[in-house]
Amino acid sequence: MNQPEVLEADIRALQQWLRDAWQQLGDPALTTFSRRELRNQMKQCSADLRACLQMAAEQRPEPSGPPIPPYSKPALRILSW
Repeated sequence: MNQPEVLEADIRALQQWLRDAWQQLGDPALTTFSRRELRNQMKQCSADLRACLQMAAEQRPEPSGPPIPPYSKPALRILSW
């Protein structure tokens, strides 16, 4: 796997971990200490996810073509028979 694929896999794994953590946080059997630890881990995971998303955004290639010009009024042409 190349660098973008590894980064994409990391992003998906972090997103899935956060989803699972949110579900686990809703468990009423969780102790106060466990909730606090889980929230701390979620904060760290969120920071890691933000860093991965930033790296992915930086690796995206710039558009190679010229920018699309803004709308301009076409030149008037009169056609006759």
